[in-house]
Amino acid sequence: MPPSEHQERDLELRSILATDCGSTTTKAILIELVDREYRLRVRGEAPTTVEAPFEDVTVGVLNAVREVEELSGRTLIRDGAIIRPQSGDVGVDAYVSTSSAGGGLQVMVVGLVRSMTAESAERAALGAGAIVMDVLALDDGRRDYERIERMRELRPDMILISGGTDGGEVRRVVEMAELVAAANPQARLGASYELPVIFAGNSAARELVTGALERATQLTVVDNLRPSMEEENLGPARGEIQELFLQHVMAQAPGYSKLIDWTDADIMPTPAAVGTLIEAVAAREGINVVGVDIGGATTDVFSVFDGTFNRTVSANLGMSYSISNVLAESGIANILRWVAAHPNPNDLSNDIRNKMVRPTTIPQQMLGLMVEQAVAREALRLAFAQHKMLASELKGVQRQRDISDAFGAGGAETLVNMMRLDLIVGSGGVLSHAPRRSQAALMMIDAFEPRGVTRLAVDSIFMMPQLGVLSTISDTAATQVFYRDCLVPLGSCIAPVGSGRAGNRCMTITLRGPGERSEVAVAVGEMKLIELPADERVEVTIEPARGFDVGEGRGRPVEATIAGGTVGLILDGRGRPLRLPGDDAQRIHAIRSWERALGVYPDSVLTQRLDEEAAGL
Repeated sequence: MPPSEHQERDLELRSILATDCGSTTTKAILIELVDREYRLRVRGEAPTTVEAPFEDVTVGVLNAVREVEELSGRTLIRDGAIIRPQSGDVGVDAYVSTSSAGGGLQVMVVGLVRSMTAESAERAALGAGAIVMDVLALDDGRRDYERIERMRELRPDMILISGGTDGGEVRRVVEMAELVAAANPQARLGASYELPVIFAGNSAARELVTGALERATQLTVVDNLRPSMEEENLGPARGEIQELFLQHVMAQAPGYSKLIDWTDADIMPTPAAVGTLIEAVAAREGINVVGVDIGGATTDVFSVFDGTFNRTVSANLGMSYSISNVLAESGIANILRWVAAHPNPNDLSNDIRNKMVRPTTIPQQMLGLMVEQAVAREALRLAFAQHKMLASELKGVQRQRDISDAFGAGGAETLVNMMRLDLIVGSGGVLSHAPRRSQAALMMIDAFEPRGVTRLAVDSIFMMPQLGVLSTISDTAATQVFYRDCLVPLGSCIAPVGSGRAGNRCMTITLRGPGERSEVAVAVGEMKLIELPADERVEVTIEPARGFDVGEGRGRPVEATIAGGTVGLILDGRGRPLRLPGDDAQRIHAIRSWERALGVYPDSVLTQRLDEEAAGL
C-alpha cells in the first residue's frame, strides 16, 4: 500500500482489534486512538479451539475478545461476530489476525544441491513463516524410495521445489518433481483437496515440471528463487507460500473460513508477522537487528543485517514440550554450568523431563527458576548457532580465495556480524515474563554474546505478531504501539572482544552528561551495572585494554551514544568468546558475582547459602 494510502487509512481507524491464534492460547489486544496517538487499551486471552470438542478457531477468538469487552467496558461482539465499523463506543474500525494454531504452516523443501538451491528454498520457506519439516536434495544421501516414504510420512501443508539456475540443469530438476508426483503425499489437514506445490526453479524446466505435477497436485509456478549462482530472489516464493497458506491451508482448518471473512487483512502465519515487524524496525531505524521468540515447542530467530532478512526455526528447542530436546542436545553439563549451585544431575534431569510432561508449570523455588533460566540460555544459544549457519552468504558463488580457504577454513560466511549488531529483541514467556528484567538481559547476553555496543529489549506481553499484521493496514498504529506499549528497553551492553588475565584492566568507560563526567574501570572477568533510565542517553568514550576490541580494533577507543533502559548500562568485562572458569568453585563464585552486580536474584537465605558453598565453607 503506498504511503499516501497508509496515511488516509490511518485517519479512519479510531480503534483496532488484533488477535493471535496460537497453538494453545488465543491472544487479543484492543488499540485505540487517544489524543491523536495509538495506544494499547487492554489485552485478553482464551484457550485456542481448533481441536475437539469445539473444532472452530472462532470460538477461542470470541472468548478472548469477550475478556477484552469486560476489561474495556466496550461492546465488540454481536450475533456471534465482531462488530465493524465502530459506531460510538460499539465495535471497532478494523480487525486483523495471525495464526500458528494447529502446528502452524508446515512445509517440505525439495531441491538439487543441499547447500545451494535447496538452502535458498529453505530460507524462502522460513522467511514466509513456515516450519521446514525436512529438506530433500540429490546429495542428501537418501535413495529415491526413502525420499518418497519421507514425503508420505510427514504429510506437509505444502511442498516448495527449487533447483537449477535459469538456463541450467533441467533433467535432474524434473526427476525431483517426478519423485513428488510418485509420492503423491496427502495434506496434513485432510485428503479432500490437492496438496499445494510451488515450483520456484529453472524457468527452462517449467513445462516438464508442470506435466509431471499438474494432475497430482495444486501446482503454482513462480520466478526462480536462484536465477543465477550470484543472485537470490526469495520474494515471489515467500509471497506465494503465504497466499497458499491463506487460501488452501487455512481454508481447511476448522473455523478459519469464518475468521477469514471477519478480517480486514490477510491472516498471516505468526512467525511471518513477527518477521515483518522486525524488518520494519530495522528499516525504520536503519539498524541491524536480531530478534528471538522462545516458546514451549520452538525457538524462532530473526535477523536483519544490511537490509537482508533471515529467519530460522528450531523446531526441537523450547521451554516445555521440547525442553527434553534441549537437555539432549546441550547435555546436562552445559546446563549446570550456568547454575551457581550443586544440584544433583539426576534430579535435575528428572525435573526437566517433568516440565515436558506438565508444560504449564512454573518454578516454585529460587533454584528451580535458576535451572529454568539456565535451560533457556542453552536453547537460545543452540538456536542462534543454527541461525548463523543458515543466515550466510550464497554458497556456490565464485569469490577470491585467501589463505584461510587454502587451509580449509573458508566457505560461506555468516551474515550475522555481532560487532555490527545494534539491537537484540527478546520475546517468549521465559524472557518477557522473567520476574526481574535483569534476568532477561543476562540470559540474552550469555546466550548471544553481543560484542561492542548493543541495545537490549524485550516484548512486554508478546504482541509483536498482532503488530506485524497490523502494519499491513496501518504502519502508524503498529509503530506507535510497538515503541510505546510493546518494546521494553532493557538498556545497553558494552562487551569487548578478547581475553586477558582475571583482575587486569579490561576497559575504562568515560561517561559525559549535562554538567557531569565520570569514569568507570572494568576488570577482566567483571560485570558492572550503571543506572541509566530508559528516557536518557549518555555520551561515552570506551577505552579497551591493549588486548581487547570494541569495534575499532584492539586497544583503540570508541565514541558512542548509549541508550538507557529498565536495567541500565551493563559493562561486560568477561571477554569474547565467553568462557566460564573450569574450576567448579571459581565458576560458582564468578556467576554469583555477575548476578549480584546486575541484581539478577534477590539477596536471601538461599543466595547466602550459595555464596558460602561457592567459597567452600
